[in-house]
Amino acid sequence: MRPIGILGGTFDPVHFGHLRPALEVCEQLGMDHVRLIPSKIPVHRSQPLASLEQRVEWLQQVAAEVPQFVVDLREVERDTPSWMVVTLESLVTSFSQRPLCLILGMDAFLQVESWHRWDELLSLAHIVVTHRPGFERPQQGRVAELLAARESNQVTDLYQLPQQQGGRILLLPVTQLEISATVIREMVAQGEDPRFLLPDTIRASVINQYPLEE
Repeated sequence: MRPIGILGGTFDPVHFGHLRPALEVCEQLGMDHVRLIPSKIPVHRSQPLASLEQRVEWLQQVAAEVPQFVVDLREVERDTPSWMVVTLESLVTSFSQRPLCLILGMDAFLQVESWHRWDELLSLAHIVVTHRPGFERPQQGRVAELLAARESNQVTDLYQLPQQQGGRILLLPVTQLEISATVIREMVAQGEDPRFLLPDTIRASVINQYPLEE
């Protein structure tokens, strides 16, 4: 069974910094697809400026052009905070025979200990941590301790992932694009064009979404 990738976020707006690494992970690990999961009630970020409906529409427009991406609305459809551990529990129920791979950027992974029931994540899924080529793994702190505790579960062969539901950590180098949703929103607010930072299919909508500064 090919694994399924999981990428959550506010996507306010979605941009190539989200999409390019996710596509590379999908292709390198031979995934069936990556599920893009927009947060309804984000826990670690302020409430998005764009409406939930708008953020979902952007993702759907992207997924319509990229067959490896699927928009998953399970966090939209529930009224509890967008805790990833709860989302993974739901996904395990939906895909009981499929390995799940939670895709995190290195910045998010370094903060994972602040997540709700974070120590249960690996019982539900593998964690794929994307990083720049040449990155050195953390040597101290709680995340370093997590990696050390999971040392026997480090993946040296990419195709080990489908052999079990979860529990492994993979540090995977990908093309890292220094793009942030915050910078895109600030550019639009200043009347600048975010072309080449996000898909052209949503560019006009994004420009119209965020008000110009007066």
